[in-house]
Amino acid sequence: MGRKFEVRKASMAKTQGAKSKVYAKYGKEIYVVAKNGGVDPEGNLSLRRLIEKAKKDQVPAHVIDKAIDKAAGGGGEDFVPTRYEGFGPGGCMVIADCLTDNNNRTFGDVRVAFNKGKAKLGGQGTVAHMFDHQAVFVFPHEDEDEILEMLMEADVDVTEVESEEGNVTVYAPHTEFFKTKTALHEAYPDLEVDVEEITFIPQTYVELAGEDLEQFETFLEMLNDVEDVQEIYHNVEMPD
Repeated sequence: MGRKFEVRKASMAKTQGAKSKVYAKYGKEIYVVAKNGGVDPEGNLSLRRLIEKAKKDQVPAHVIDKAIDKAAGGGGEDFVPTRYEGFGPGGCMVIADCLTDNNNRTFGDVRVAFNKGKAKLGGQGTVAHMFDHQAVFVFPHEDEDEILEMLMEADVDVTEVESEEGNVTVYAPHTEFFKTKTALHEAYPDLEVDVEEITFIPQTYVELAGEDLEQFETFLEMLNDVEDVQEIYHNVEMPD
């Protein structure tokens, strides 16, 4: 699964769009998490995780600070999370997570992307049950058994640990994110983690080629262009 996860990450990177769009998405999400859970990262673990992730994605400090300051000031927009699911070209499965202050606008924009992308928008739960909501950590290490033993001793509910090409990938239920992160850094204080995030991992993958692959890449670009779309998950194994 580790290789497929990295392939999916690479495919997502190709469709992230301009940096300004990435910054805007992080700014909105940081604002919502800070407003709902408090502006102190020490007391708001979700905010702390998001700030760390933003920094890894090279989001400037002023973007992060502005979003937190906005949340601290109260007022402002009331964004709510919404999720759209469906089937893309070639029968692949797609989930689009959004933050919106206008459900009608977001639904309309997402529906247009699905229609133009020759995809089929479904109802809630259409494909989500075919994905696992997981915490994922990827870092340089050679011994997956050593990592598994350490995590089990730390009472972490591990889903899977695997090693490939000098990297270890740890999968755990999304609720175990901070427990896993703490155990890793306590056992290996100097560990540099390449990936640490909560995501949706597909239970099965599909390979697309020819017209289906071209249409799928176009569809992803259209979804990414929707202002309120924050994250896109899919089960397409993209070519290198």
